[in-house]
Amino acid sequence: MPCPALPDGFDFTDPDLLQHRVPLPEFAELRLAEPVRWIPQSGNVAGFEDEGYWAVTRHADVRYVSTHPEIFSSTLNTAIIRFNEHIARDSIDAQRLILLNMDPPEHTRVRQIVQRGFTPRSIRALEQRLRERATAIVAGARALDGPFDFVTSVACELPLQAIAELIGIPQDDRTKIFDWSNKMIAYDDPEYAVTEEVGARSAAEIIAYAMGMAAERKQCPARDIVSTLVAAEDEGNLNSDEFGFFVLMLAVAGNETTRNAITHGMHAFLTHPEQWELYKRERPATAAEEIVRWAAPVAAFQRTATQDTELGGKTVRKGDRVGLFYASANHDPEVFDRPDDFDVTRDPNPHLGFGGGGPHFCLGKSLAVLEIDLIFNALADAMPHMRLVEDPRRLRSAWINGVKELRVSAGE
Repeated sequence: MPCPALPDGFDFTDPDLLQHRVPLPEFAELRLAEPVRWIPQSGNVAGFEDEGYWAVTRHADVRYVSTHPEIFSSTLNTAIIRFNEHIARDSIDAQRLILLNMDPPEHTRVRQIVQRGFTPRSIRALEQRLRERATAIVAGARALDGPFDFVTSVACELPLQAIAELIGIPQDDRTKIFDWSNKMIAYDDPEYAVTEEVGARSAAEIIAYAMGMAAERKQCPARDIVSTLVAAEDEGNLNSDEFGFFVLMLAVAGNETTRNAITHGMHAFLTHPEQWELYKRERPATAAEEIVRWAAPVAAFQRTATQDTELGGKTVRKGDRVGLFYASANHDPEVFDRPDDFDVTRDPNPHLGFGGGGPHFCLGKSLAVLEIDLIFNALADAMPHMRLVEDPRRLRSAWINGVKELRVSAGE
């Protein structure tokens, strides 16, 4: 099959493209004809002072890259596939302190510590409180007069509360964390009028807040996850800086991604009413995984080759950036039967919405699945006749598959 002729300048990380759609037709063409494709970039648009990246579109190849950190590094250029042309290199390098952007063995050390907060016991301890919060969130939305924005009234609240409950952020401070995390990822969207500098300041605010929490617990340990992670550094715990960057990661990886999965899931239900009827009737345990497959809330992460290697029949040179496109992998017909169907009974469902395995597989997967299950059960109970009022308004972002507004009605 001949190589697909993408339009000149076509870039899968172009935020103007992603503001309007996920490029599933182009992904499908590449999976068939050229599953690893060089995408040129000019003018330093991504902030890396290079000439582009390799787009990886097949499930098997995304998984291979994800599970071979010795060949494909998260540290060299970070996992973020596109910043902007004005970012300073030292600002990129500073992000290596975030778990997402570490390689083994440092990644292994930090992850072994922070995963103490995500044990099955820890998640079970949150379940009843989060169930009550999900019920209250939906009840509050149902009480609104007329159509409402699902993102702000429903989807954004439970992920924020879950992270705050996990690390013990007081209720009065939680809106600050939400505001800071929004500004961190919104700099590509002119509607928010948020500059790169404002995003950086917001990140610094989160880090400073978390470091303050860590300092308090070192002085006065409590029976909470913060104390578990920081109270005794000489026993293999996090120092204050590491805890600050861990909370920064949670603010995006645990908050923004789950919020967008919930929003995309609601839109999928409302545009596939037969699936909403099935869900309300049967409440399948497989629904949350299908919602994440369908949503692919992270459009792409990247790795950087540490050596010359071959991938998908192409020679990837040392130093080349490699883009992992999760929506494409999650629609690969070599892996999924009827991949373009939204099917909440899909089983098995080896999607890569939580990463492609390997060291960076999502630490909070079980918490995210719990949140999705709780919120949709609450919605099915309290607002079974929901209707879509307007098409979603998508976030302009190079790597978050986000929705900033989804207007719906309770339908009653």
